[in-house]
Amino acid sequence: MTANPLAPGWLPHPDDANALAATVWPHGAMRSASGVIALGGAEAPALAAEFGTPLYVVDEADARGRAAAVKAAFDDAFTAIGSRVHVYYAGKAFLSTEIARWMTDAGLNIDICSGGELAVALAARVDPARLGFHGNNKSLSEIDRAVDLGVGAIVLDSVVEIERVAAAAERHGRVQPVRLRINSGVHASTHEFLATAHEDQKFGVPLAEVPAIVEHLRTHPSLRFLGLHSHIGSQIFESDGFAEAARRLLAVHAELLRGGEVPELNLGGGFGIAYTSVDLVTPIEAIARELARVVVAECSALGIQVPAVAIEPGRVIIGPSTVTLYEVGTIKDVAVSVLESDETTAIRKYVSVDGGMSDNIRAALYQADYSVRIANRASDAAPALVRIAGKHCESGDIVVRADYLPGDVEPGDLVAVPATGAYCWSLASNYNYLGRPAVVAVRDGAARVLVRRETESDLLSRDMGIE
Repeated sequence: MTANPLAPGWLPHPDDANALAATVWPHGAMRSASGVIALGGAEAPALAAEFGTPLYVVDEADARGRAAAVKAAFDDAFTAIGSRVHVYYAGKAFLSTEIARWMTDAGLNIDICSGGELAVALAARVDPARLGFHGNNKSLSEIDRAVDLGVGAIVLDSVVEIERVAAAAERHGRVQPVRLRINSGVHASTHEFLATAHEDQKFGVPLAEVPAIVEHLRTHPSLRFLGLHSHIGSQIFESDGFAEAARRLLAVHAELLRGGEVPELNLGGGFGIAYTSVDLVTPIEAIARELARVVVAECSALGIQVPAVAIEPGRVIIGPSTVTLYEVGTIKDVAVSVLESDETTAIRKYVSVDGGMSDNIRAALYQADYSVRIANRASDAAPALVRIAGKHCESGDIVVRADYLPGDVEPGDLVAVPATGAYCWSLASNYNYLGRPAVVAVRDGAARVLVRRETESDLLSRDMGIE
């Protein structure tokens, strides 16, 4: 059968609309003998029956394994050039107390960017010295609390924060380690990166202003300058952008060494993952080796010692480990014009589910693509082009813009959307007064709740007009 002409050019017509692409799904995902999808040994229909839908399902072994693999890849690459690596899990991707414990168990530190994320890390009993605190507008109270607790590093995002952090450190009798976030002029996105003299964005300080800023920073005895920090973008598939940013930062790093110690270089995160079967992702081991090669080569050319390196992976660890389950409610076959100048039409099957942009807003925000499969059964029906729509009162409420499912998909079916671990629960909302879904972890066939589902009582609990 030929592909539906409404399908995007990148989406191939599948031979089997039941198949699970290994690059997209958690390592433990499979179809059981009965045709249902199992995650971490737990079958999707049983999970939905016990915990309800929508439901975020995290394969614990997969998440822990990816964290360990990222750390090992960078440890190996940078040990080989005589350096060492500080790996911070980017909590903004998804953070709960259990996730924080998994990450620290794997030897990672935690990157936070708000007082709330700090509270979660503390509730997980993470040593504050293992935290890095980001943010372009950290409040005075957040800064004071972080310094008082002994947070391992605060990332200064502007000149004004120098004075604020220094004052807090003086009050608490501490010397606070800090990094300085840089606007490197390198912005990477998927397969491309742009290197320009200036970036128009809210984060960081211009690279040209760094020497003067660091000179001023060093006048504060309550601050210890760790080094420069860069974050060039998100969902990056190649190492080119990271390498270019490293070259630019190391040139300034070498200049700063003339005024004092600069023990490390933070290259940020943004490593990409596969959301569809056609996404070609560079293995993290290859990225680590290439970054190590660039760093040692640049340091040699500049005649400086290789610094310690810090990175901040988030999506690449938690993203592929998680699958969202939904129940199908309604289905509509919509005839759509193939060309505006042509009366020829093709059918797009709209499959509406019991969640939507309140639990995954990435498709609406970023036009992000996802995959989908029927989870409660396998089917021999011919593949049909589908669009998975949410239940919210917005035409842009789309979860999966385009994929193929067996054409006999029907109300009551359970569908699974993989690679939803990063920025789905974190960006979830109560739009239309939907409660945010539960998050469950699965391992060896057993499931447990990490974050409970919100109830109507939760939604009403802050409404002070109730009598």
